[in-house]
Amino acid sequence: MANFAPYSIHEDRLFSADSKLRSISRDLYASIKDLPIVSPHGHTDPRWFAENNNFSNAAELLIIPDHYVFRMLYSQGVSLESLGIKRLDGGAVESDYRKIWRCFAKHYYLFHGTPSRMWMDHVLCSIFGFEVELTEDSADFFYDRINEILASDEFKPRALLEKFNIELLATTEGGLDDLKYHAQLKGTGIDKTVITTFRPDDIVDPESGNFAHNLTKLADITGQDCASWQGYLAAIRDRRAFFREHGATATDHGHATAKTADLTASECERLFSQVRSGNFSKEQAELFRAQMLTELAGMSLQDGMVMQIHPGVYRNHNGQVLQNFGRDKGGDIPVQAEFVQNMAPLLNKYGNSTDLRIILFTLDETTYTRELAPLAGHYPALKLGPAWWFHDSPEGMLRYRHSITETAGFYNTVGFNDDTRAFLSIPARHDVARRIDCRFLAQMVAEHRISESAAFDLAHDLSYRLAKEAYQNTKTSK
Repeated sequence: MANFAPYSIHEDRLFSADSKLRSISRDLYASIKDLPIVSPHGHTDPRWFAENNNFSNAAELLIIPDHYVFRMLYSQGVSLESLGIKRLDGGAVESDYRKIWRCFAKHYYLFHGTPSRMWMDHVLCSIFGFEVELTEDSADFFYDRINEILASDEFKPRALLEKFNIELLATTEGGLDDLKYHAQLKGTGIDKTVITTFRPDDIVDPESGNFAHNLTKLADITGQDCASWQGYLAAIRDRRAFFREHGATATDHGHATAKTADLTASECERLFSQVRSGNFSKEQAELFRAQMLTELAGMSLQDGMVMQIHPGVYRNHNGQVLQNFGRDKGGDIPVQAEFVQNMAPLLNKYGNSTDLRIILFTLDETTYTRELAPLAGHYPALKLGPAWWFHDSPEGMLRYRHSITETAGFYNTVGFNDDTRAFLSIPARHDVARRIDCRFLAQMVAEHRISESAAFDLAHDLSYRLAKEAYQNTKTSK
């Protein structure tokens, strides 16, 4: 091995520099660091686990699926083509995975101070066992060693589930998905670990681009009359039941806003007819999505599926990237969100139910103290999702805890989820969340705001129990 610079991740990373706080954090972390991972909201590919083939190479696994990685490189002038990101028109992109890895290694310094760097360092050091730094000079050494490890049986997808101590991993599929890979998992035992999540944006958003075609397909799949309002709702119920048969315990809704509505039956019928025709305004599309959130909440009350709503993002802001490469290519930007007025119709109808669980996420941190914590601190149906996406970071997590805890407490939150396509980063992300929560709890213990015994209970609950209970509607022992 060449004389590469030694490198490791520090065992006290993310803990306070204060010795007393660091000592408390260490003790708390030691009690929970080996707890199973519950990953209830993510975007890993179910095909990996159904077919259980070895991952092919470092670039295809660690770079190409991860928009956290390539959006940073793109911001510094590295083309998506050079990173192997497929173009919609089938145009030429880099197909030499070694070159892609070398490009990433050359620019790895760009990630200093970012959560992506922490996650990747964890993957390289803790999972692959490297003790030197990834640089342009060491790129080939890393690439060859990673590929050698990935070819082993111990690094097949199902083996990694066990290696990472993943108790539950939820993928996310569109409302029309045939769930064929989840079907392949049935009877393997893995179907109890890898489950799906129902994401019906493709069949409830008139501005999805293919709404009329999707309604036709929905009717074909379910046998329901999707030209009528009641038939359309029945078709969605059928799809929810199909997803539940494949393990789903939750739904997921990526609407631009948290707007909800509670229209009369005749108003719903007229609005549905309007959006189905394709001749509708933006205001009508927004009203339809708003009504559908309320309808879907009612369905969740009936079938027990947890409802996740995460507004506050301008999706695919970069029109050129969208046109050339499609959705989810790093061009999503946080925007201002509003919950108090927007959620009122739904909450007035269903928010007082103890049999419904709605989890709210946001990218607008200004709403934490002003809106989200007071709402979740009052309505039995509401829980708060963790610091998410752009705020899935040490500082973001600390801001989240500081902003919401005084009003909503800890038990109106649902632990942590990683929301990732990057499978190998899952343990890294959960490790960051556990360390930050231990740091936050250590501060409270040191200030005599909670007892040490309470902190140990909370560390366990925030790392494991709350997520499991929130998404599976089960009670677990402390």
